[in-house]
Amino acid sequence: MPIFEVTQDRLVQLQPTAFSSHGLRERADLQRLLRDQVEIIAPDVLVVSEEFGGWEDAKRRIDLLGIDRDANLVVIELKRTEDGGHMELQAIRYAAMVSKMTFDKLSDVFATHLAAHDRHEDSRQMLLDFLRWRRPMKSDSRRTYELCWPQRSSRAN
Repeated sequence: MPIFEVTQDRLVQLQPTAFSSHGLRERADLQRLLRDQVEIIAPDVLVVSEEFGGWEDAKRRIDLLGIDRDANLVVIELKRTEDGGHMELQAIRYAAMVSKMTFDKLSDVFATHLAAHDRHEDSRQMLLDFLRWRRPMKSDSRRTYELCWPQRSSRAN
């Protein structure tokens, strides 16, 4: 599908391009930019981990793990192929892998993420503030999971 730039007096079709022609690396740069500006693809989401792989016997990693204001975990996966590379199966796998995550575990994961970025805030309090909670909820039984895959684009910005 073509992408257009809207000007005052016309629509201009943008030409296909590649990240590399702009000096960008998909993995390092795109993931970092989305981590720091996640609201572009997932409004009201707080990123709590990058390259999350906190489960036993699994080499798989979630590119970005977040939480929305309703306490739903949000999995953001970057795809480098046009077809998404079996993302439906990956969605089910990742949802299952994070399904047992408690508030305390999420707080620990977030603390590790903050420390990796030289931030020394209280992860637990940041989560409570983000969720607008005074204390963690007793049950996570209503939690649902949202999965986001920003697709690789061959179009200019």
